[in-house]
Amino acid sequence: MTLSATTNWIDALVVQTAPSVLVTVAMVEGSTPRETGAKMLVTADGQFDTIGGGHLELRACETARAMLASSDDSIMTRRLERFALGPSLGQCCGGVMHLAFERIETAVLREFEYMRARMHKGQDSWRLTPLESDGTSSVHDHDGHCLSGRPQTVLFDPARPCHVVRDASGLRWLIDPCLAHRSHLVLFGAGHVGAAIVRALADLPCHVTWVDERDAMFPHTLPANVTVEATDTPEAVVGAAPPRSSFLVMTHNHALDLRLSESILQRTDMGWFGLIGSITKRMQFEHRLLQRGISQERLAGMICPIGLTDIHGKEPAVIAASVAAQLLQVWEAAALSNPGIAVTSSIEKI
Repeated sequence: MTLSATTNWIDALVVQTAPSVLVTVAMVEGSTPRETGAKMLVTADGQFDTIGGGHLELRACETARAMLASSDDSIMTRRLERFALGPSLGQCCGGVMHLAFERIETAVLREFEYMRARMHKGQDSWRLTPLESDGTSSVHDHDGHCLSGRPQTVLFDPARPCHVVRDASGLRWLIDPCLAHRSHLVLFGAGHVGAAIVRALADLPCHVTWVDERDAMFPHTLPANVTVEATDTPEAVVGAAPPRSSFLVMTHNHALDLRLSESILQRTDMGWFGLIGSITKRMQFEHRLLQRGISQERLAGMICPIGLTDIHGKEPAVIAASVAAQLLQVWEAAALSNPGIAVTSSIEKI
């Protein structure tokens, strides 16, 4: 079996040509390796993403490949199975995971392509899928309006993560959010460290706007979560960034770094601001920014040097790993203090 370097299931799904089965963690009880909504895509000889690894993942792949190999037209394209991690699989977690299996058909693929496009536009979607029939699935917005497929009468709570409900007739439905990344980084600078940070963030739940005036500095192939802005007026990108965006400045020009820092610190709705450099650079910038009217209170929000304090390596890949970890800390703290969607959910007894 080959394990692709592509780890994001939805990006893999839209480019796959081989038959595949999507495996979704539909419900959990107790301690489990992944949360509800976690997914992996399984083909006859490969897989993308993970639902937790170990014996569970092996069994899930076996089930998915049996569905792919079956020539029996009476076999349903969807199923929901319960896996007790401790007693039957010997995994230390000891909880229970309910996995939804779905063979990907052409109509279904179009739904995921549509949701992926919405996600990259910053729009949330909810997919409603019948688990005990081959009936039609559908895509809805936050208010329950049907965007794709046949409208359903199943009610769902958009504040909940992936879960299973019963309809009026007693049939079970998978309510599966496909949410736009809340975390947004505006990265100024396409040098070695900037490129390393983009690579480090490629598979993380965030969107990156990568800014530089030198168009030739950007690589030909970009991660799916990255948008390039080749512009001679980077300060305009600061003003156009969404509220609570994170900013990271590491251009090739200290004068430009200073102008960008001033523009960022003038925003009262920024989420985080990091500036590459030493303690000496910070002192110089603080002095000049104070002269330009930036208050000491605002300057306290400027992170310089960047990265975790216990990591001292200067190699681009080391800096990138340290900064990526720092950003994850910031973004997870922000999500917990202002949750748009619950991170975990207890099982609904159905």
